[in-house]
Amino acid sequence: MSLARPEADPEVTPRKLLMLAVPAILVGVVSALILWTLDRLADGLSTVIWDTVPDALSIDPDGWWIILVLTVTGLAVGIALQVLPGHGGPDSATTELVGSPLPLRTLPGLAVVTLLGLAGGVSLGPENPIIAINTAIIVAIFARLIPQVPAQVSMLLAAAATIGALFGTPVAAALVFTGLVAAARTGGSLWDKLFLPLAAAGAASITMHLLGAPPFAFDMPAYGPPQAFDILTGVLVACAVTVVGLAALAVFPFVYRALHALRHPIIICTVGGLILGILGFIGGPITMFKGLTQMGELLQDPGQYDAGQLAVIAGIKIVALLVAASALFRGGRVFPATFIGVALGLLVSTLFPSLPMSLVVACAVLGIVLVVARDGWLALFIAVAIPGDIALLPVLCIVVLPAWLLVSQAPEFRILPEVKADAANSGATSG
Repeated sequence: MSLARPEADPEVTPRKLLMLAVPAILVGVVSALILWTLDRLADGLSTVIWDTVPDALSIDPDGWWIILVLTVTGLAVGIALQVLPGHGGPDSATTELVGSPLPLRTLPGLAVVTLLGLAGGVSLGPENPIIAINTAIIVAIFARLIPQVPAQVSMLLAAAATIGALFGTPVAAALVFTGLVAAARTGGSLWDKLFLPLAAAGAASITMHLLGAPPFAFDMPAYGPPQAFDILTGVLVACAVTVVGLAALAVFPFVYRALHALRHPIIICTVGGLILGILGFIGGPITMFKGLTQMGELLQDPGQYDAGQLAVIAGIKIVALLVAASALFRGGRVFPATFIGVALGLLVSTLFPSLPMSLVVACAVLGIVLVVARDGWLALFIAVAIPGDIALLPVLCIVVLPAWLLVSQAPEFRILPEVKADAANSGATSG
């Protein structure tokens, strides 16, 4: 028996792919540079806020300064949402990882509020806003310079490039877009359709590495050869963390409605910032920011926190993520969710030290990212990438199956239109 070859797409030829590969690679480089610039600006502003100013004023940056900075950050974001063109783009709580291109006039406002949130310590990542910014810019450039390329293609190239830049490898983008391509009703080879997004993502990943971006992997104990018992362990850990994520998902609309009952964006952001400041004061800087650097701090010395402290860290980060996502701050949920998975995985490892640390951390990350991203490929990639151990992949491919059954019938981890309408009605009633 032989496998049938897929019918070729007459619109996709090697010559056309080769011609478009150059602009696709340029899209990758440009997307990475925009992300790198935003990261550098956020890091520079963060250094001023959290290091330079406290040092100059002889203030403890881990004390009441956290509450003040996050409250002022919320106020600043609220004012920016009111006065900047486009009002900082759509509410991140309502958006998916990859959405329709935004009008160019909204991008400066979106960049400003994202920069403020990243530097101020808000528990959101850069992924949603930077994908939106890069997508809008690339679609506009293609429309002017290469109008024969459909807007859908240029949008996918920009999104793939940005995902490749965010995670430091084109594999993440290829996995995400495999699902999107498979969902399309077009024929032809899958690799023909992934060719250009993969070129863009690869160029973006290499550009970020050349610019010195830290790799999306951490130094953890090697897993070793898979054991049969590890499948049961992995399923229990992943499903338990998935349930935690689903519980947070169930609470999300209520937090959103409560904050949006305040009605005015400046008040919503300021109160949200104040709450985040209090949470940061309680949990410390480890529970703040997007979570990538903080993951490294947790994993650098896993024994520095006991089980109770790790439970508090994970719990505060979950609440901070819900508040930040509900209070009109612009940012993504994947990075802070990954931090939550790492903290919960280390909690399990602390309680059961005989279990392989890399396995339980990977399975915990898998469970929480499944809930937040609703994408099995992305969850698998991040779960393997954190410990950087490919030996985990066979076990994780089994573990993801029952966890996905728990997630498959749950709603998306974002605010849907009916919840927005309920929040608006609640605000109107309270007014």
